[in-house]
Amino acid sequence: MTLSLKSSSQHSLRCKALLAAVAPLAVAGDGCGDALVRHITIDSREVQPGSLFVAIRGYATDGHRFIGSAVERGAVAVICEELPPDIASSCLYLKVADARKALADTAKLFYRNVSDQLMLIGVTGTNGKTTTAKLITAMLNANGISAGYIGTNLCQIGEQHIQLERTTPEAHELHLLFSAMAEAGCKAVVMEVSSHALVLQRVYGLRFQSVIFTNLTLDHLDFHLSMEEYAAAKQLLFDQLAPEGFAVFNSDDPAAVQMAERVTPEKIYCCTLQRDYHSIHHSIPQCSHHVEADILASSISSSSVDLHFPKQIVPMQVGLPGRFNVMNVLEAATVGFGLGLAPEKISQSLAAISAVDGRMERVGDGSHGYSVFVDYAHTPDALYKALDTLRRLKPSTSRLVVVFGCGGNRDHAKRPEMGRIAAELADEVLVTSDNPRDENPETILDDIVSGITGTNYTRISNRAEAICHAVTLLQAGDVLLVAGKGHERYQEIAGKKYHFSDQEILRNSMQHKSAGISAKEHNCQ
Repeated sequence: MTLSLKSSSQHSLRCKALLAAVAPLAVAGDGCGDALVRHITIDSREVQPGSLFVAIRGYATDGHRFIGSAVERGAVAVICEELPPDIASSCLYLKVADARKALADTAKLFYRNVSDQLMLIGVTGTNGKTTTAKLITAMLNANGISAGYIGTNLCQIGEQHIQLERTTPEAHELHLLFSAMAEAGCKAVVMEVSSHALVLQRVYGLRFQSVIFTNLTLDHLDFHLSMEEYAAAKQLLFDQLAPEGFAVFNSDDPAAVQMAERVTPEKIYCCTLQRDYHSIHHSIPQCSHHVEADILASSISSSSVDLHFPKQIVPMQVGLPGRFNVMNVLEAATVGFGLGLAPEKISQSLAAISAVDGRMERVGDGSHGYSVFVDYAHTPDALYKALDTLRRLKPSTSRLVVVFGCGGNRDHAKRPEMGRIAAELADEVLVTSDNPRDENPETILDDIVSGITGTNYTRISNRAEAICHAVTLLQAGDVLLVAGKGHERYQEIAGKKYHFSDQEILRNSMQHKSAGISAKEHNCQ
């Protein structure tokens, strides 16, 4: 994680206080005496004099291999699941049953339990987490509740943007962010909580005022191995509701039933886009609070809706395209309602949001005669919803063009399914690279096109060239979707990240098309 925050040296913890924080199974060494722990890390390369090193068993490597290196660099304490054979007299070693839980407990204490002072709101699900979380954050800030955001590759504290390596940071990084938010005056934190984070105990020990479930679709089966395992991971978050907290469920999604199993009825808020009120709430029979949205009209850029609160109907304009974005807004509105905000204030604040970076983000103003969108859709369900939305909203005589790929070193099973969906819903498909990582891009494309039975596709592994070519195909009224990378400003190839922006390539290509310059002439870079 790249943090532009104040050094954590302003925080400290007496070395022996660790004994109370983590309840060790065994203790070795006692050389730290009354020394101060001034820094926490799970990376031995980051150890400095006064550090606590927590040895984590990862999927790529085992932190226990680097305990000796950490001690040599000046670690005053080590938390591990197995004591090393060589015990240095200068260090305190604590053997624990679960190093990840111990990391979370220690980090919370190190940062003086600051997470208990913040209203935590967690968003989980396969798709829609980022949009929903950012909508909630904006709604809270607009209604006088200063809120920070933690999510896909980004932490936002006021005007400060901090780049993150993952959706939900490791526990010690997470508590550092909480501390920075509290110091900046935040009263609330809205955060995306990934299934990986739940399984790997990154949010262990946190209590959430509200937890939101968006949906559950095919993704991350390279990590979870089955949809049952994936769903069980998501469900863990609902065990972490604060005693006074509440949960919001997209009750249009069948998985909401399982997610709600461990939540008491009075804490359950259901939201739906279905007009037949009685037909859908049978899925969560214990639901105590219902909030609905009726879509009255839709265009390529927005929807007119009525928000149905328990005692009031409020009209609003959703400035984001598609039915799924109406659900994202409805989920955010339901959170606001659960927190006691006035329905009119909820509607006004959410209606003011017309774009979320990389989420059905419109590139250009449509003055070229065609419409171009960038979306993070990288799962079969997300790609289907994005394409289905645009197909329904585009002019009937115009074409829908899509550019997409699949990430390397990730779930292979979804690749042919995404190829099938793209070919069935789009008129022209350009199959290209996403983040190939350590895989051969052509192999990934082979997997994608194995699911395509028609001939309406073109393979162009260079993503910039594929985007440029797609723009050259556009005619008046056509719609282009560039999917997969969304907000990302890099492309990861063979272990390196290179600057890459779908939006930048699109704007350049659109300008050159307007000027009559061919894709070949401007080199598509």
